[in-house]
Amino acid sequence: QVQLVESGGGSVQAGGSLTLSCAASGYTYSTYCMAWFRQVAEKPRDMVASIDNDGSTRYADSVKGRFTISRDNNKNTLYLLMTSLKPEDTAMYYCVRERYTYCTGTPGYWGQGTRVIVSS
Repeated sequence: QVQLVESGGGSVQAGGSLTLSCAASGYTYSTYCMAWFRQVAEKPRDMVASIDNDGSTRYADSVKGRFTISRDNNKNTLYLLMTSLKPEDTAMYYCVRERYTYCTGTPGYWGQGTRVIVSS
């Protein structure tokens, strides 16, 4: 079965950096679009960044220029490098395997989440 396991969350001061990782298993990793979503409190989960199977990337406006999504198809791992972190980046971050090869914003599977806290 599909498994997505995130790691790398934690507490950091504003202006700092963190790198999230997501280890994927149970399917052909290189085939599918992968993405990071985040959720603040009880608000809806929002897409932060996505990467197609060919490496094309998309970002939410709020993180453009600060976050970088990447994937290693040999290691079945997804990454999110977060720099210049702001308190408003505080959230639970989720690794997502979308339903299709190309990113359409349609989540198929979710990881358990990793929490990021940015203090001012």
